[in-house]
Amino acid sequence: MRAAVFVLAVEVLQNLAFLANASNLVRYLLNHMNLSPARSSVDVTNFMGTAFLLALLGGFLSDAFFTSYLIYLMSAGVEFLGLIMLTYQACSARLKPAPCHESNRSLCEKVHGGKAAMLFIGLYLVAFGVGGINGSLPALGAEQFDENTPKGRKQRSTFFNYFVFCLSFGGLIAVTLVLWVEDTVGWQWGFGISAIAIFLSIVIFCGGSFLYCCKVPKGSPLATMFKVLLAATLNVSTSETTQNHVMTNTTQSPYPLIPTRIQEQSTKMEEPETRTPTLSNNLAFLNRAVVNKTANKSLVCSVQEVEDVKIMLQILPIFACTVILNCCLAQLSTFSVHQASTMNTKLGSFNVPPASLPIFPITFMMIMAPIYDHIIIPFARRWTKSETGISHLKRVGIGLCFSILAMAVAALVEIRRKKVSVQNGSGHGPLPISFLWLAFQYLFLGSADLFILAGLMEFSFTEAPVKMRSLATSFSWASLAFGYYVSSMIVSLVNSVTGLGKRHHPWLSGENFNQYHLDRFYWLMCGLSVLNFVNYLFWANRYKYKDMSGNK
Repeated sequence: MRAAVFVLAVEVLQNLAFLANASNLVRYLLNHMNLSPARSSVDVTNFMGTAFLLALLGGFLSDAFFTSYLIYLMSAGVEFLGLIMLTYQACSARLKPAPCHESNRSLCEKVHGGKAAMLFIGLYLVAFGVGGINGSLPALGAEQFDENTPKGRKQRSTFFNYFVFCLSFGGLIAVTLVLWVEDTVGWQWGFGISAIAIFLSIVIFCGGSFLYCCKVPKGSPLATMFKVLLAATLNVSTSETTQNHVMTNTTQSPYPLIPTRIQEQSTKMEEPETRTPTLSNNLAFLNRAVVNKTANKSLVCSVQEVEDVKIMLQILPIFACTVILNCCLAQLSTFSVHQASTMNTKLGSFNVPPASLPIFPITFMMIMAPIYDHIIIPFARRWTKSETGISHLKRVGIGLCFSILAMAVAALVEIRRKKVSVQNGSGHGPLPISFLWLAFQYLFLGSADLFILAGLMEFSFTEAPVKMRSLATSFSWASLAFGYYVSSMIVSLVNSVTGLGKRHHPWLSGENFNQYHLDRFYWLMCGLSVLNFVNYLFWANRYKYKDMSGNK
């Protein structure tokens, strides 16, 4: 746990650096780079989606060629370089377009040429850095615990819960203090704070170097998956029995990945993946990779490799079922801000910026993470008599239920807001309804995020083969990226379908936000979430845990 504490401290600083800019970036592009609202929204969506999707690259490189330790250092260095470029550009008037004072923004000079190149190179260096960090840091922290003992597995579960807590804590600082600095003092200070945070995270991370255990990379996990799938497709039938082939292959070494710091002691402990492997009946068509006659010498597979690929293929549908949740997350982070901008955002004499609405789910996640780990889980362990208390898949299922409630509550709140809008007529200024009504949907969404993000990370790290753990853990971030991309597609599709015919008006368009049929859209997302949950139940009930620590 001493080594993991360094990782948790680093996560606070790195998420602070990322969200400090991502949560408010659309305003920077709109007000300082003179881009249109539509172009600004698209650029921010692409930036966020790219940053999360590149976690797959970070996880792949950690498993295949480098350790998670080295991937973090390289990624943090790349992000720091990108933030330095953005800070320098924000400080220099000659590196930005002329300020826009025209009432018609189309007449303003938009960022272009070398200035645009510097802007987007800086942004995507940050995206590459964030992707590498997300793909390596959670797995590195989890590698510090001995999974061969109940105590080590329980401590690893605690680590994932507090990883989400630290991620939320960094986000809380970002959407309050740093956002205020950007809006009132200047964006050069916002980018500067982020650069300082990343630099400090590198220093803290290096301070724990003498404590870290790092697995040794053993080649590309994607190459293994491709080889097994190709062998299962091309290998021809033979009279050789499955049992005979299993006995032949069990003498091969099944890729033991031993932490470098305890390599000398590894012979005293039996790692889960060094035990004699046997072919399972799950995804039986893959057994042909070892049972049938090999079509080519390069396609020779071991039983362990086949079983590893089976596990990864069973994990993928679980992650696919979380994309709709992240679509809901993306929509609430955009339309809810528009809702808040039409409502009364005053708390006493203080006017809350609509962009600070994420403070609700972030704060709730920070409160719930320790409660879940220190109260709910110990009680569940005594009640269920199982090590996990609440199994990983049940935890994800609970989170999906919360996402359904979040969309239903969001629809009901929008109905109430529209009713107040109709009663208020064409009155100017904010509607006489408090923005705190939106807090309810954010609380349910925060609960869903807590259960699913931490649950998915622990599930993927625990269940994935040792040589593929960083890649599997990064699926959580890739799901978030696909959620952002798919959400844009859903909005476009809804507007296209609902706008068919001369008498019909698209649900999500109009000069006045009060003309939107946002309540219908939220009910649609609630329905899709219900269907997604049913689909999740199908895959979760078919999944077989690879050990007894994750009993359903």
